[in-house]
Amino acid sequence: MTEISRYANGDSMEYWKAAQEGRLIFQKCASCGEIQFPPRHHCASCWEADLGWTESSGLGEVESYTIVRRAPLPQLRDKVPYVVAAILVEEGPRMLTNLVGEDALNVAIGAKVKVVFQTDADDETLPQFQLA
Repeated sequence: MTEISRYANGDSMEYWKAAQEGRLIFQKCASCGEIQFPPRHHCASCWEADLGWTESSGLGEVESYTIVRRAPLPQLRDKVPYVVAAILVEEGPRMLTNLVGEDALNVAIGAKVKVVFQTDADDETLPQFQLA
């Protein structure tokens, strides 16, 4: 694992640290209680900057998906076909991510999913989802 993710910035550093530990966390506004993703400096609902972090159950539901059958980049050729999905996480945020696992191509809208953490070729730990 890398010490600091190349994806991290000042707003998302805690998110990526938690991912390296196998935890999914979201920002929660102390002013209005809204839970948001992706991480930002201010709450997207009330614009306050009083944000903390809350642990996610890691459970969600497939809201939408597409199956990629033709690699958009040469480095993805060995991964096709793969599923890109919009996951509505139990706590409320929506995440665009990959659906992984042997049965990923059997995905359906409304399918229940759970988070898993995978390390990519660049040694980055990424939250992904698989059918529950």
